[in-house]
Amino acid sequence: MATEATVNSTASPGLPTPARKEYYWLRSFAAGGIAGCCAKTTIAPLDRVKILLQAHNPHYKDLGVFATLCSVPQKEGYLGLYKGNGAMMVRIFPYGAIQFMAFDQYKKLLSKKLGISGHVHRLMAGSMAGITAVICTYPLDVIRVRLAFQVKGHHRYTGIIHAFQTIYKSEGGVSGFYRGLMPTVIGMAPYAGFSFFTFGTLKSLGLSHAPTLLGRPSSDNPEVLVLKTHVNLLCGGIAGAIAQTISYPLDVARRRMQLGSILPDSKKCLTLSNTLKHVYTTYGVKKGLYRGLSLNYIRCIPSQAVAFTTYEFMKQTLHLN
Repeated sequence: MATEATVNSTASPGLPTPARKEYYWLRSFAAGGIAGCCAKTTIAPLDRVKILLQAHNPHYKDLGVFATLCSVPQKEGYLGLYKGNGAMMVRIFPYGAIQFMAFDQYKKLLSKKLGISGHVHRLMAGSMAGITAVICTYPLDVIRVRLAFQVKGHHRYTGIIHAFQTIYKSEGGVSGFYRGLMPTVIGMAPYAGFSFFTFGTLKSLGLSHAPTLLGRPSSDNPEVLVLKTHVNLLCGGIAGAIAQTISYPLDVARRRMQLGSILPDSKKCLTLSNTLKHVYTTYGVKKGLYRGLSLNYIRCIPSQAVAFTTYEFMKQTLHLN
């Protein structure tokens, strides 16, 4: 990642040091936000189907992944596959920006201040960055899930603002927006941690053992080696698959808790342990805790591949290397 000396060298020479640092933070924020938006837009239809399956939507409860993917356009039109994506974009830009920027800062903190380096600091920094991003943007995620769960002709919320107002008035005020936060935080720690850890480890191994085959000079700083685009995509996809497998049951519990009063069995999903127990005893492992996992592999691989690749591209475009 860029060091402070590199940042100063890429900034305009006429700017004082504080301004250079400010522009670096702004560029870093933009790079992460754009990467997040590109990744989520790529897999928005699959994300909608995943939510419908995880929470056993009554209109699609007897269908599988691909059957649901085909059924949604028939019932709701093709735009139905992107339901809730507007709220997702409002959430994902700050989420991606905070996550990638926080990862860089936590990695420096762990390395320079605490003396933690090697593979461990990637895992720790990734977990901390994911948790930070989740806490900052969680209310928007709740809104996005509620909108995505709705089916045409059975709308409880008319839009983002109406959903905010309804949840605030009927579900205990601000606390209604943080329902399911604990399983999200617990699930995000291994997900983000192993995602950044796997990608960072594969990147460092590739550039150290086969720099000519897998790498090339960065366009903004020829002294820095970066992975070739197709290698970036492959490493990002592997990172996403490993991270999702580890954290998926917690993601299922989080979705059910977020949906709250929409579900008929919401009273059994008030805490993380109760939700996991209810899903396991009612639906089992394959059809409960890991329901929709096949879809999740299909969506998480391109999502993480696009996210990491876009972020690496934006770092070069915005002179962050």
